[in-house]
Amino acid sequence: MLRIAESELILTPSGQVYHINLRPENLAPIVITVGDPDRVKEVSKYFDTIEFKTQHREFVTHTGTIGKQRLTVLSSGIGPDNIDIVMNELDACVNIDFETRTVKEKHTALSIIRFGTSGSLQADIPVDSLVASSHGIGLDNVLHYYQLENTPNEKAMCDAFIQHTGLEGKAIVPYAVKGSDELLSHFNEGYHQGITVTCPGFYAPQGRVVRAGLQFPQLVNQLSDFRFNAHRITNFEMETSAIFGLGRVFGHRCLAINAIVANRINKTFTKDAAKTIDRMIEKNLEIIEKM
Repeated sequence: MLRIAESELILTPSGQVYHINLRPENLAPIVITVGDPDRVKEVSKYFDTIEFKTQHREFVTHTGTIGKQRLTVLSSGIGPDNIDIVMNELDACVNIDFETRTVKEKHTALSIIRFGTSGSLQADIPVDSLVASSHGIGLDNVLHYYQLENTPNEKAMCDAFIQHTGLEGKAIVPYAVKGSDELLSHFNEGYHQGITVTCPGFYAPQGRVVRAGLQFPQLVNQLSDFRFNAHRITNFEMETSAIFGLGRVFGHRCLAINAIVANRINKTFTKDAAKTIDRMIEKNLEIIEKM
């Protein structure tokens, strides 16, 4: 078995994977990711027990239980570049033998569920709604560095998206990845479902104008108008497609649930983001406990 060099997978002297500061035994089979480090405790306050806590840089982790389910909640920070670190190191914890630095013979699949915040791209998905992502379309470039195997349906969706947005030959090279149908099936009542677009930034990449002009001024309207079979783009944010794509690469089940705090079509913003986020967390955990 090929040994993974110290320069490629960095472990601390005490045996933790470097950035997220975890040993394999610290990680539960169900992993909740949140962007904000302060949101970790807002999730784990609903745990029945907490067995482990750690923090390194923006990566805060709590592991515990709700009922019979063992869960880990981990902050990823913002953006697809951070997701690259988190997904690689989560996978290493379950599929790499840290003692021998070799890939384990038996593959372990995690269930990874993002609890995020997002902007709606549909007038009929108001602020304070919850959205479960069926697919992610990425406008970032992280997955272009990996050997990602897309399904014919994903390729067709991506081709239709490129044609609709006129992005062919432009600097942006989109990709499309489906999330886990198994996980999505649990999040029906009280959730909108649709495509989530992942952007590599918050301002111009999401069509916001403060002082700088936009290279793609029509992009927000184009996202709102896109349809592929029965699917439409419901929302956009900065992590989902990278989670779905790297989940596919590593063989994990992935889903994203987002609380809608802004509606970019109606130009509205939630009056109480904390209340909406807490409602999302509590509702999601009630479902996860029964999975």
